[in-house]
Amino acid sequence: MKVILKILLAPVILILTLFVWLCSALLYCSAFVFGLAGTLGGILALLVLLSGAVQNAVILLVIAFLVSPMGLPMAAAWLLGKVQDLRYAIQDSVYG
Repeated sequence: MKVILKILLAPVILILTLFVWLCSALLYCSAFVFGLAGTLGGILALLVLLSGAVQNAVILLVIAFLVSPMGLPMAAAWLLGKVQDLRYAIQDSVYG
């Protein structure tokens, strides 16, 4: 019975492994672009703040935070970690 379960879950583990590798590569490559976008957004927000439009500056700062590596990319990394935890849980319960 355990052998059948191993055979059935092997493709699932393989797909999850490939998915995590692909998403990790995409996350790594996009970190530089999002870092630049967040920096430029923050500088633009400061310039808008100096011009006197406080509400628009706050909106730009929020957007700059969301695209910075501490915003949405960090949430994507957390979610990717949960997918990897799921893969390890399946792998440990079947092969462990």
